[in-house]
Amino acid sequence: MAVSNVYYTNMRTTLTENLLQKLERLVKKAGMMDIDFNNKYTAIKIHFGEPGNLAYLRANYSKVLVDLIRSQSGRVFLTDCNTLYVGRRKNALDHLDAAYENGYNPFTTGCHIIIADGLKGTDEALVPIDGEYVKEAKIGRAIMDADIVISLTHFKGHEATGFGGTLKNLGMGSGSRAGKMEMHNAGKPFVHTDKCIGCGACQRNCAHSAITVLERKASIDTSKCVGCGRCIGACPVDAVDSMCDEANDILNRKIAEYTLAVLKGRPNFHVSLVVDVSPNCDCHSENDAPIVPNVGMFASFDPVALDMACVDAVNSQPVLAGSFLAEQDHHSHDHFINTHPDTNWETCIDHAVKLGLGNKEYNLITI
Repeated sequence: MAVSNVYYTNMRTTLTENLLQKLERLVKKAGMMDIDFNNKYTAIKIHFGEPGNLAYLRANYSKVLVDLIRSQSGRVFLTDCNTLYVGRRKNALDHLDAAYENGYNPFTTGCHIIIADGLKGTDEALVPIDGEYVKEAKIGRAIMDADIVISLTHFKGHEATGFGGTLKNLGMGSGSRAGKMEMHNAGKPFVHTDKCIGCGACQRNCAHSAITVLERKASIDTSKCVGCGRCIGACPVDAVDSMCDEANDILNRKIAEYTLAVLKGRPNFHVSLVVDVSPNCDCHSENDAPIVPNVGMFASFDPVALDMACVDAVNSQPVLAGSFLAEQDHHSHDHFINTHPDTNWETCIDHAVKLGLGNKEYNLITI
């Protein structure tokens, strides 16, 4: 595979060019406007941020992409899927409230927001990929209904995958509730009986008769359960939970296979901002201090090369004093391994290359 181009600009500004104008110049130089957006449905996959976390990307960045796409008569929307864990983005109503609270709304972004997997995370498209781990990916339907996929990613650390970049934004982020169950779990959901009120909502939403309610407490028969996760979304008191017990290396490979399901057969383009590089995911309702200084903005048609360029850029930075990373033992020259020693981010990258998603080798073009 030919070496891929990754375009980069730093976070410096001048009296005549601010950061939003630099982002516009970056994506134009990287070739985003070569895509035919005319009357095409274009999904911008983004993470709206869990309320309480302030490291997520500001809505201003997304508006730059929205305005460019709309200037070419594209039919654009911002999107994400509901979360598997209990939080403010577990269902579409709360998810939209969270997005609005964090500054994402049609007035600030210039387009509508669609939660891709519907009200309870069950509106999904089944995408055959015949991967090593995933045979049929479960992707939020609105994402699969789009003609074009653009990703806008906040690049940061992650406690399970090493870092959260473009592949994770697209793969994990586009999975429906059942899809996230498949990626995160080797096992099945379970019931916190101390929380369960015996309402039967989980039982009514189980298509496989795996749930019974006795003496106002639900239980799951794992021999019948297929791990779809609908019971998690149905429970009004968050008594049904995910084990999240998949090995990190397999989790990373499943994310690569889900990314393949999202991107195959469609025009796609990717932007990643290496700023506020917190040690953990934006799914946390808090963010720790950045582990390295802000680096800049990157863009490419190749999601693998883009993630590699961002990793290399972070690893070339000094560790910030007082950060979580500064407090860890440094057994490696890799900031992400030192931050979360039980992770190996390379498994996702290597599997993505094997799947033909992109190239680890890249030309870094500075603008």
